[in-house]
Amino acid sequence: MKHITHTQIILASQSPRRKYLLEQAGITFSVIPSHVDEMQQTGETPRQYVERLSRDKALDVARHHENAWIIGADTIVVVDDTLLEKPTSMDHARKMLQQLSNRTHTVFTGFTVCGPNESAIITRHVTTQVEFKSLSPAEIEWYISTQEPFDKAGAYAIQGLGTFLVKGIHGSYTNVVGLPVCEVIEVLIQENVIRSFNH
Repeated sequence: MKHITHTQIILASQSPRRKYLLEQAGITFSVIPSHVDEMQQTGETPRQYVERLSRDKALDVARHHENAWIIGADTIVVVDDTLLEKPTSMDHARKMLQQLSNRTHTVFTGFTVCGPNESAIITRHVTTQVEFKSLSPAEIEWYISTQEPFDKAGAYAIQGLGTFLVKGIHGSYTNVVGLPVCEVIEVLIQENVIRSFNH
């Protein structure tokens, strides 16, 4: 499957994982990170939170690039109604991994596709259920020592060394990595930003 891009696409994220996923999907784009405050508002559900942040990120970049299509996204991990974002210290990462051990949690990613001059703003979210194995203290300490948990929602990377933590998933794998590629591509095709063809 090949994709032809009709116009400029910008990914409003500095995440190397989102960049990699879009590249693997055959999308031509540039990267311009957004600069917005990533704080949950009082009373916001996880769905509302990731959708609002993805929209804020896309609009932040759109204001300076009026002729481009912008993709914004935000990913969080939720277990027991507790929101787990990126760990701020080794102890924070340790507590997160202990909380996820031998449990099933939910990964929420909100994404927004914003058209030129905000002509179209499509915001959606995708959820995936992820089941962790039972983690021993030694496994947790080793994983933290690799530094991989940092800068990752929920303190793990399913596509990296953290693959050993995961017994199974139900839903989109790329959503757990950081961008639900299937759903994003569907919106880009629907809005005629790209078109697909087969050789």
